[in-house]
Amino acid sequence: MVALAPGTAGVDVGGTFTDVVAWDGAHLRTAKVASTPEQSRAVLEGLSAAGGGEGLLHGTTAATNALLERSGARTVLVADAGFEDLIEIGRQDRPSLYDLAATRPVPLVERAARVGLPGRLDRDGRYLGAAGGREAGERAAVARVAALQPEAVAVCLLYSFADASREVAVGRALSAALPGAAVALSSQVAPEFREYERASTTVVNAYLIPVVAGYLERLRRGAEQAGVARVAVMRSSGGLMAVDEAARLPAAILLSGPAGGVVAATALGRVLGNEHLVSFDMGGTSTDVCRIDFGRPEVAYERAVDGYPCRMPALAVHTVGAGGGSLGWVDAGGALRVGPRSAGAHPGPACYGRGGGAAAVTDAHVVLGRIGPQTRLAGSLVLDAAAAEEAVGRLGDAALLGRGAAARGMAEVVEAHMQRALRRVSVEEGADPRRAVLVAFGGAGGLHATALARSLDMAGVVIPAHAGVFSALGLLLAPPRVDLARSVMATDGRALDAALGGLLAAAKTALRAASGVDPVEVTGFADARYRGQSHETTVPYRPGEGWARLVARFHRAHRRRNGFARPGDPVEVVTVRAEATGRPAVRFEDLPAATPVGAAARGHREVLTAAGLIRAAVWWRPGLRPGQEVVGPAVIEEPDATTWLAAGERAAVHPSGALEVSW
Repeated sequence: MVALAPGTAGVDVGGTFTDVVAWDGAHLRTAKVASTPEQSRAVLEGLSAAGGGEGLLHGTTAATNALLERSGARTVLVADAGFEDLIEIGRQDRPSLYDLAATRPVPLVERAARVGLPGRLDRDGRYLGAAGGREAGERAAVARVAALQPEAVAVCLLYSFADASREVAVGRALSAALPGAAVALSSQVAPEFREYERASTTVVNAYLIPVVAGYLERLRRGAEQAGVARVAVMRSSGGLMAVDEAARLPAAILLSGPAGGVVAATALGRVLGNEHLVSFDMGGTSTDVCRIDFGRPEVAYERAVDGYPCRMPALAVHTVGAGGGSLGWVDAGGALRVGPRSAGAHPGPACYGRGGGAAAVTDAHVVLGRIGPQTRLAGSLVLDAAAAEEAVGRLGDAALLGRGAAARGMAEVVEAHMQRALRRVSVEEGADPRRAVLVAFGGAGGLHATALARSLDMAGVVIPAHAGVFSALGLLLAPPRVDLARSVMATDGRALDAALGGLLAAAKTALRAASGVDPVEVTGFADARYRGQSHETTVPYRPGEGWARLVARFHRAHRRRNGFARPGDPVEVVTVRAEATGRPAVRFEDLPAATPVGAAARGHREVLTAAGLIRAAVWWRPGLRPGQEVVGPAVIEEPDATTWLAAGERAAVHPSGALEVSW
């Protein structure tokens, strides 16, 4: 990956639409096209619709979809003899403690495809040999793997996080014996202690390499034909990585899709002077939420993706199956339900006029009048209001409700799902939502934002400019990034400084090698715990700050997250982490100020609310000028999104074009 420059486009693939924002150094151009089963096709179509560009920054769900659909490669696991079943044994913790029907996901590597590497280890992880000699045992194991004819091999040996030499040697032998197979080593994928999580991450990575690498190669070839010279991919942690690196490390892009919106929300928060935010991205298929405190998104260093632990840094995004395309249905007890099944892009909600007959949330908004019957969705799709009314009417009949009541019920049910998601990333993690502002985007985010924020007594709502393609804008705002981790056991400042100092230097070097530019910021962290604990709390640390400051910081973080601290107990650091970031293609401060285009006032229309039909003003957002205020009840329309203001709510236009909503 080379340094980024003007002439770059960010492309974010969603379940319904693919969004594009292109930057030429002075202006933004946007486009929205229907997503396609082969994502690269929609990416290139969207890039063309936005006028093209020399660089492509990509947020993709290719890795996520392959894992969810179980369409990855035929994979073999190589582990120390006796530890082949590690990925199946897992841990004793159960996510659903009282659910008698709960099951673990089926391992990605079947039992017959797990190969044990013979040999004995002492208590310090030193290899003691094997019958017939170490080399003979390794050759036999490699031959067994080759006989299975895998497409990918995951290698996870005990203590390789501390000494990778044996694992590297085994990897070389496997690559020589299987030149067409992908080989993933745990010491390169997730060099941290806890063998189960390390093995799971390595298996996931190996399982995804052939699929993701094939997709990225098709995208790169298509991009080259379109005149695109540079392609980078969004990491789950909110930065960009080279396309070649993403092909080798697909586990790092499992949450690539939602990350762009969080990056953009964080950047907008700095411009608005808001340090405490919750990003709220409601698209066609799902809603993604993430907490941002003190100008930094919450980062998780281990996530379970569809039940498989993945020990990779990722923005702590919580996703629920609630979007504009979520379908309404009636359960066996006669209750109205919404989602998680979605209409997707094809056929889409009934109002798309593409043959969809079931009522989706978008159809409900058309019936309520929040989305106008003459609206051109994504600038080109003329909605079929009659089809929406018919679909919602059928749902209402099934639920013994009138059409209007069914539409209101769908909105309330989907908001209940999204409220639980907001509570999950705030209240349930010890963060007070009352001090946070909700940054709502995505095509449908502005239709529900104020109701959700008010239900949690949040400080306000911000609807950014370009709300419908905000995640794609976040790709332009994302910096090149490298994440490194190393497991240690430090109980004093000297050992901690030595370990973290070396890792920070390695992160700087890795970023220069990947991007060709010097880091703008390098940040260190320490995973600390009370001695004997089985989980850690990650806190920031700079070499030289001293052990006492780290410990005090850890106590505060532990109390905030868990509700208690034990200041008298000894503390230890088990893992150090480093993040190195470069300069993004564009900073939020570089974007041009909002310039009104066209008339803002678009008359009035009737909107159905709990109080009955009311007369709401209709505004065209591109025509609003900075400083102007819109008072609800009002509908604010724009080419790729709609905002609903209820009575008593008011939106002020910020110079950036963002709507700051209060009540």
